[in-house]
Amino acid sequence: MEYGICILGIIPLRKEAKDQSEIVSQVLFGQHFKILEVTPKWIRIKLASDNYKGWICAKQYEEITYEDYDNLTINNFPLVSSRFSNIQDINSKETIPISLGATLPYFNKGIVKIRKRKFKFTGNIASNNTNDLLKYAHQLLNAPYLWGGKSILGIDCSGFTQVVYSLCGIKLPRDAYEQAELGETVTLKDIKPTDLVFFENDNNRIHHVGIALENNQIIHASGKVKIDDLSNEGIIHSKSKELTHRLHCIKRILE
Repeated sequence: MEYGICILGIIPLRKEAKDQSEIVSQVLFGQHFKILEVTPKWIRIKLASDNYKGWICAKQYEEITYEDYDNLTINNFPLVSSRFSNIQDINSKETIPISLGATLPYFNKGIVKIRKRKFKFTGNIASNNTNDLLKYAHQLLNAPYLWGGKSILGIDCSGFTQVVYSLCGIKLPRDAYEQAELGETVTLKDIKPTDLVFFENDNNRIHHVGIALENNQIIHASGKVKIDDLSNEGIIHSKSKELTHRLHCIKRILE
């Protein structure tokens, strides 16, 4: 088994081994993975953070040892909470732009270490405190919707909830239907800010998720990360007042 780590700001994780393939998720700086399959131009990986699988370009990662992989998996290294920041290679002086949610392996006194490389980071670090969850959610306001996205430059609904919760030290699965299997079911009457709210399509299958706010509002990624109203039926567009997403269930992850 071989292992790798992302050393770019964002790597697209694709469904198939070709540039034209659908992006199913993204790999952020500092995230590590197992290598499942290798071709001359592509590698198939399994992310350690959420077990998501897909293909990345063989030019866009750095190999690590099993010991590195094990240490990165066991230790909860800090995450970036700045909307957007830079990290600089100390030797080459090259700067890499990184997004909120990126991992900072072996971070100590502003220095990040990946194998023999050292990087200088001067941005903000996530608190791992659930009291900051809604603050982090609001930091992603107006990020454009992107299928498979997980960054400030583009994010989908379940990527949004996964990244926001991760900044508070809570790991969620990648897809909305998997996230809906967690937590305690609550009613709209008992809903609290930070609860996850799920929505269904015409086949009664979960296809959307957002985070509950005060005053029957919800923050979610649809077109962009935005705030809309929430009713017994589902999401009500804040301007048109039309029903845009039909309510499926509400789950409480935080006690």
